[in-house]
Amino acid sequence: MLQLLIRNCVMQGKVMPVDVGVQGGRVEWILPSGQVADAPAERTVHANGQLLLPGFVEPHIHLEKAHLLERMQAEPASLQEAIRITGEMKRQFTKEDMRERSMRVLKRDVVNGVTHLRCHAEIDPVLKLTAVEVILELKEQMADVLDIQIVAFPQEGIFQQPGTAAWMEEALRMGVDAVGGIPYNDRDAEEHLAYVFGLAEKYGKPLDFHVDFSDNPDDRNIVRIADMTIERGLQGRVCAGHVTSLGSVMSSELPAIADRISEAGIHIIALPATDLYLGGRGDMERPRRGLAPVKTLLERGVNVIFGTNNIRNAFTPFGTGDPLDMAWLLAQTAYMGTGQEAEQLIRMATYGAASALGLSDYGLTPGCPADMALYPVRNVREVLLDRPERTQVWKRGKLTAETSKREQIYWDREHIDCVTHTKEVR
Repeated sequence: MLQLLIRNCVMQGKVMPVDVGVQGGRVEWILPSGQVADAPAERTVHANGQLLLPGFVEPHIHLEKAHLLERMQAEPASLQEAIRITGEMKRQFTKEDMRERSMRVLKRDVVNGVTHLRCHAEIDPVLKLTAVEVILELKEQMADVLDIQIVAFPQEGIFQQPGTAAWMEEALRMGVDAVGGIPYNDRDAEEHLAYVFGLAEKYGKPLDFHVDFSDNPDDRNIVRIADMTIERGLQGRVCAGHVTSLGSVMSSELPAIADRISEAGIHIIALPATDLYLGGRGDMERPRRGLAPVKTLLERGVNVIFGTNNIRNAFTPFGTGDPLDMAWLLAQTAYMGTGQEAEQLIRMATYGAASALGLSDYGLTPGCPADMALYPVRNVREVLLDRPERTQVWKRGKLTAETSKREQIYWDREHIDCVTHTKEVR
């Protein structure tokens, strides 16, 4: 008997409706709808033509500094101010506080159909390893509904903050999944890069950078990162978030840089909510968008994806944790409005992000874990345009969240029932 049977759903890339059988937490088979007339299952879901997608992969988020708006004493006007304000606020963080705010984000992620997530846990002389400890606990607690990867992230720098290098190494011994870097916020970028690359090699971990977060076209640490990635044979194991300075590089120079990034197999993560909010602020006329050149990078073969980054704090006063919000925002601001580009944006939030996180066992393919979500629309473009509720979400074939919606329109004392609105996280 099957663990789960989903009948009459549509899937990205398939013309006709299909039935999906799940056994032992994995996709057992995907067949044309109705081909298997009798398939006993513990649970049968009649999708009635709804769209089934693999679970979203959130590749870049900060948990322990989410939901800080109500505590802020000032509104930042630059990246540097956001770093300073948050650095001061961190002195008031406790483990219980970080756990509560992080869990608020994680619960919403589950409802939003996220089944894999990578977060950056900050390490510095104020927090030391407390954020790492909290998120390691949450990683274990949430394992049945969400796979969490943790990046050891030195937000305040490494060498300009004594003790951080030792805490970074201790975090790796504790079990974090990746080495983070932020060369623009340390005393010397080359020294910073050499250290984090060495640490990654020592522990056999991938790297995940915040890099070139500026409008200055001369900020090109990403090129040095690409060179070091190739020199050390780490192609495909390096991510780089922001990289907004490339949005200011002359069009005649950009292709060569993009080709080098592609050759290095670096995954570029656009973070539109933060990048658009903080970017271009120094421009008195014709302000720049503050985004990485997404379309050019894609055209040159770079795996470009997108992430949430921050939620309602000094860096980003917005955010719900829904990847579809980020997809819609990027579509608007990167001129990705066609049907084909809608398909591409959803692939970026699923298969592209899974590649960046090194998830080899991922997708709606027989043999892969049944991590997936059902949407009350008929095609991928409608997912992007409507950003609808995820009617059901599964992790390894287990139902983890349900959302139903009811809308009533009143007209001349009568009403029209459209659809129910209740939300539940299990």
